Amino acid sequence: MAQKPLRLLACGDVEGKFDVLFNRVRAIQKKSGNFDLLLCVGNFFGSTPDAEWEEYKTGIKKAPIQTYVLGANNQETVKYFQDADGCELAENITYLGRKGIFTGSSGLQIVYLSGTESLDEPVPGYSFSPKDVSSLRTMLCSTSQFKGVDILLTSPWPKYVGNFGNFSGEVDTKKCGSALVSSLATGLKPRYHFAALEKTYYERLPYRNHIVLQENAQHATRFIALANVGNPEKKKYLYAFSIVPMKLMDTAELVKQPPDVTENPYRKSGKEASIGKQIPAPEEETACQFFFDLNEKQGRKRSSTGRDSKSSPHPKQPRKPPQPPGPCWFCLASPEVEKHLVVNIGTHCYLALAKGGLCDDHVLILPIGHYQSVVELSAEVVEEVEKYKATLRRFFKSRGERCVLFERNYKSHHLQLQVIPVPLSCCTTDDIKDAFITQAQEQQIELLEIPEHSDIKQIAQPGAAYFYVELDTGEKLFHRIKKNFPLQFGREVLASEAILNIPDKSDWRQCQISKEEEETLACRFRKDFEPFDFTLDD
Repeated sequence: MAQKPLRLLACGDVEGKFDVLFNRVRAIQKKSGNFDLLLCVGNFFGSTPDAEWEEYKTGIKKAPIQTYVLGANNQETVKYFQDADGCELAENITYLGRKGIFTGSSGLQIVYLSGTESLDEPVPGYSFSPKDVSSLRTMLCSTSQFKGVDILLTSPWPKYVGNFGNFSGEVDTKKCGSALVSSLATGLKPRYHFAALEKTYYERLPYRNHIVLQENAQHATRFIALANVGNPEKKKYLYAFSIVPMKLMDTAELVKQPPDVTENPYRKSGKEASIGKQIPAPEEETACQFFFDLNEKQGRKRSSTGRDSKSSPHPKQPRKPPQPPGPCWFCLASPEVEKHLVVNIGTHCYLALAKGGLCDDHVLILPIGHYQSVVELSAEVVEEVEKYKATLRRFFKSRGERCVLFERNYKSHHLQLQVIPVPLSCCTTDDIKDAFITQAQEQQIELLEIPEHSDIKQIAQPGAAYFYVELDTGEKLFHRIKKNFPLQFGREVLASEAILNIPDKSDWRQCQISKEEEETLACRFRKDFEPFDFTLDD
């Protein structure tokens, strides 16, 4: 039986807003089910009075989830962390310690480093030194079997993390952050790296940990910086994700590269990988170990397909795309397709302008073969769909827009992934999310938030009717359609006053233009999209 993923939450600077955080966690768990752990980076305590904390410390209030936190980042909060090796601060709230490895019986490995960087001697109680970082690296990286760790928790950002990546907002990653944390991330190769302190949310594109054509493929790293709890700008401070410990994963599945993967941002910043291993760790500096049991059943390693992962001596012939039972408006080979709307063609998918679009750049991602929904797509088609999604996000971001994607698998015969750009000046991602949830509630539609990195195939069975929204942050909303569903719901929400403020465009039939105008828009989109077109690289 395949290993069940662990469901985790990561949080940015709490700054003493314990009630705000834990009330939000309760709401998420009520809606999406229980999570296994909450991991807090950045400043857990703030400069606010201790009255709220006393209620947790004395047991009047209790955290609704097992919570693990990093230590102090300033002199003011050192008093809360008496034991450098970690300790329980309150029921369900544990301080991890200054540095170490947190290992579960499930095999999940979390490396943590508390505090901010310091090159001074003696090192302040709220800081880490080059010696701390080299001892952590040496302890883990010295064995030839070392592949990486599942999660790295630090409070400061790693310096240079923005190199080769997507725009990091107001944070200049060439000046801000810790070079020691960059060095640690280079050596430890975490699958997820969380940080905070900059009061903003930044999810970097995943980066690779190997040199292409020179080294064997390795897993990618996702760096996520989280904002402060309850911030007025509603920047994201809580991140939900599912993870199977790398020790239990099939190697081929582990090293699978995301379509939007970039070069390693730290390669430019020096040869940290070789330096760290040359510095022996002091014997008395062994990092403490924690053990926690997240699931009692230990599954054996197995490939995700359930078959032997060894390559077959008879390579499979590429499958022909499935054919429709009758005429289809969206199968590319079909005479019914309005080919003047097609703006890009890949190997398994194509892009087309939407007929009667909400805006000029409203596009559809469509499979070339006849598939009814995302759930029914084959692996190679899913991979190209993800590639188109990532490329469109970059394209729209370059134009000052975020994109919203939705699918309605109800009263439709061919999969249409609707991709609509929304100007950044219009509203925040949270506004879009709130608009979908509010309008769903008004129409008695149960729209559930699902983990960001979960696969929709785990939730919906082939043939099941559903509506699904994906936001630019990766957040996903899902509704299982049991009886009736408003066909224009996705458009209605996006056209509403809360978002694009074009309520008269909620029905595509009211937005149709002449074929000549459609050809002009398609020609313009093709030209604008060309610098981002990954199909030209193949």
